[in-house]
Amino acid sequence: MELRQANVLPQANAAAIRPFGETPAVQRKVESLPFTIRRVRSEEELLKAVQIRHAAYARHIPEFARSLALPEEADYESDAVVLLAESKLDGTPLGTARIRTNIHQPLHIEESVVLPQWLQGRSLGEVERLGVSHGRIGHVVKVALVKAFFEFFEKQGLDWAVISARTPVDRQYEQLLFADVFGENEMVPLRHIGDIPHRIMAFEIATGEARWRAAAHPLLKFFRETDHPDIDVGPKVELPGKALLMPSRLPVATSGDTMRTVAFA
Repeated sequence: MELRQANVLPQANAAAIRPFGETPAVQRKVESLPFTIRRVRSEEELLKAVQIRHAAYARHIPEFARSLALPEEADYESDAVVLLAESKLDGTPLGTARIRTNIHQPLHIEESVVLPQWLQGRSLGEVERLGVSHGRIGHVVKVALVKAFFEFFEKQGLDWAVISARTPVDRQYEQLLFADVFGENEMVPLRHIGDIPHRIMAFEIATGEARWRAAAHPLLKFFRETDHPDIDVGPKVELPGKALLMPSRLPVATSGDTMRTVAFA
């Protein structure tokens, strides 16, 4: 399959002024959540993330979900960060996402597409395997995970977030003001996801808050004007850092069996 050439136009609504981390004077509040979001630090936590990841994908893409029953090689890569949302009540896993960067190796998306010039030479973050529990709590966890990965990108000083999303999940990223990397609403088959068509989208981190304010985004207060101590992505990561050790007793899906994607479930 030939690599897909992307368009040459940057994000159309990226001409904002205030950097993502600079918040105008507002009355901030502190809000407690019924769950925590942290980086996975142990095999036990990784298995919890795999459990909710598999369950989330099984609801929407059952065949693909079979390849997600075990941890993936990418979970152990030195530049990968796996986030896990857990219930405060009983520790039940409620959501997860995996973050990778292009600091030391290309994004998984780049196995199938050639990114445009405006993304070349820029520091990029990729969100994969985002899945949450079913029902109302899943919606809240999803929004909180989005806040978590934006906070991570900001701490790392990354330029752009780049994702791939299937229909209808792509509309949710569109609502967050992600823009198409290719043509408008264009779907691109990705070889690492079994050639399933996905929409490739990007978000400029530095102008994110200003664009959300200009659009009077409904999640602005949650994202930028409310402190959530239960969301803790930790300090800046010096990538590549120390990866999770591959446990010899734990089977791992091989690269030939895995397909990497991003999905709100």
